[in-house]
Amino acid sequence: MSEELIVLENVVYRRGRKRIFEGLSLHIPVGKTVSIMGPSGTGKTTLLRLIGGHIQPDRGRVFVRGRDVSRLNRQELFELRRDMGMLFQSGALFSDLTVFENVAFPLRVHTDLSEDMVRDLVLIKLQAVGLRGASGLSPGELSGGMQRRVALARAMALDPSLVMYDEPFAGLDPIAMGVIVKLIREMADVFETTNIIVSHDIREASSISDYIYVLADGRLIGEGEPSVVEQNESPRLRQFMDGLPDGPVPFHYPAPNYEEELLTPGRKPGWFSFE
Repeated sequence: MSEELIVLENVVYRRGRKRIFEGLSLHIPVGKTVSIMGPSGTGKTTLLRLIGGHIQPDRGRVFVRGRDVSRLNRQELFELRRDMGMLFQSGALFSDLTVFENVAFPLRVHTDLSEDMVRDLVLIKLQAVGLRGASGLSPGELSGGMQRRVALARAMALDPSLVMYDEPFAGLDPIAMGVIVKLIREMADVFETTNIIVSHDIREASSISDYIYVLADGRLIGEGEPSVVEQNESPRLRQFMDGLPDGPVPFHYPAPNYEEELLTPGRKPGWFSFE
C-alpha cells in the first residue's frame, strides 16, 4: 500500500447555514494523481483550502505528511506550503510582472538562491511548458491557455512534492486543454509529484487520474479508479457523470411551496428556514 500524503478524518465544515462537508473522510497516497469531482458548490475548492491550512474544519482533522494542519503555527504552515504548488483557475499571475518575474517570484520569496541560479531555474521551468520564448512578455499579452501554462511553471518553480490544480481545464479551447492535460501528466512523471485535480471535466481528469473522489451534498457519493467510477450505477453518481439536470441532486435550491409563496402577499423572499 502506498504511503498516505494527505488524510481527512470526519471533516465537518460549514459556511453560515450552508453545510459544505459533513463527516468527510478521504486519503491521498504519495505519488498519485487524484481528482476531486462533483457538482458546483460541493466544496471542491474548499477542500484544497483545508489541505493548505487557509481555513480550519469545524470538526475533524486534516493531516498532511502526518501533521495535523490545524495545530501548526504560522511558521510551520509557511514551511508546509513551500512544498505545495497551486495552479489557480484564473492563473492568478501578477499582471504588472513579466512571465519571467512571475515564475521567479516563489524562488525569491522562499530561497536565497543567486540571481544566476534563479535565472537558470526559471528558464528550465518555462522550457518545460513551452514558453521560454515568452519570458519577457506580460500576462496580458498571452492567451488564456498560455497564462495557465505560465501558472503551471510557477507552481512547479520550487519542485513541490504536492501540486493542487483548481479547475485547470476551465475556459480552455480543445487545443489548449490538450496541452494542459499533457503537461500535467508529464510533470507528474518527471517530478514524481502527488497531484490533486479539482475539475468538472470528467473525461480529461479521468484520463490522467489514478483515483477519483466524487462529492455531493457534503459527502462522498463515489470513489475508485476511473474505470470503477465509470461503471458505478449509483443514481447520484450517474447523474453527475452523465450530466443529468435533475435527479437525487435536485435542480431547485430548497424553497417553500412555489404556489404558496406566489399567493402570499407581503411575505419576503428568504423567509424559508433550513433548520
